[in-house]
Amino acid sequence: MAELKYALYTGCTARESTPELLMSTLAVAKKLGIELVLLDEASCCGASHLQDFDDFLSLVLNARNICYAEKQELNMVTICNTCQLNTVMTKERLDSDENLKSQVNEKLAEVGLEYKGTSSVRHFLYAIIDDYGLDKLAEQVVKPLDDFNIAAFYGCHNIRPSHLHRKHNRVERGVGEGGGEEGFEEVPLMSKYNDGENPYNPTSLDRIIEALRGKSVDYDSKNKCCGFHADLQAPHTAHKLTGTALLDAIDNNADMMVTPCPLCHLNMDVKQDSVAKEMGRDIKLPILHLPQLIGLALGIEPQELGLQHNVSEPTFV
Repeated sequence: MAELKYALYTGCTARESTPELLMSTLAVAKKLGIELVLLDEASCCGASHLQDFDDFLSLVLNARNICYAEKQELNMVTICNTCQLNTVMTKERLDSDENLKSQVNEKLAEVGLEYKGTSSVRHFLYAIIDDYGLDKLAEQVVKPLDDFNIAAFYGCHNIRPSHLHRKHNRVERGVGEGGGEEGFEEVPLMSKYNDGENPYNPTSLDRIIEALRGKSVDYDSKNKCCGFHADLQAPHTAHKLTGTALLDAIDNNADMMVTPCPLCHLNMDVKQDSVAKEMGRDIKLPILHLPQLIGLALGIEPQELGLQHNVSEPTFV
């Protein structure tokens, strides 16, 4: 297998609020022989809020971050669903609108940068699945997770909006295939961003769990919102969203939950006690970042994965 090397866009949260995510990502990448080059010049993606106040500034900000990956001549990987969404949305818009790209590049020129569109953008989750490969990952497992029921929690921004993740191609129908005087139909293709993940029935996290020999929990809330972005304006609503997902996993016998998003992790992990009070039920469920789960199965020491920083105590370690 050819050497895998990416520009790692960490976003804000993995640098500050969830340092264990960055720790475990780097530890897992090292174990798997994946080289990650940190983009230290990159800034915040604007979360999901900046574009509501200044759409153009949001485009410039995210294009600037991609430029640093382009300067390294590397494809970018993210470890935050919201960073993934904002970066991908920016790339889609600039790559499909030369006029808009020119306007953004005029602004970027003030800091000596130019967006070219040469670097792809994906979540580290899909880089592991598509580039490293699940079969190869399974071969590296030294501590199988077969004693655990693991609830995959996908979050919103890695699988929605679906138009970013489902490309279509017009193909000519054969005789007798029906419909339309033009004789064409729209056929979905796999997305270049997330392997064509179906937002109604995502499978990527579940497939990783199974590659690590864990038992994937079947529950309704795996693709629901964690409530993070509603927390400031409507904390009770946010807590209900978080609590519903946690209790759904618990009621389906989950021993732990894993998520690829640090914002989901903050809500599920840090706020578990306040969510339990809101829901009127005891909630004790360990919440792991995706690379923490992978790292445990690979035999990486818990301290190196930053498990001491998790608020929901991983008693199984």
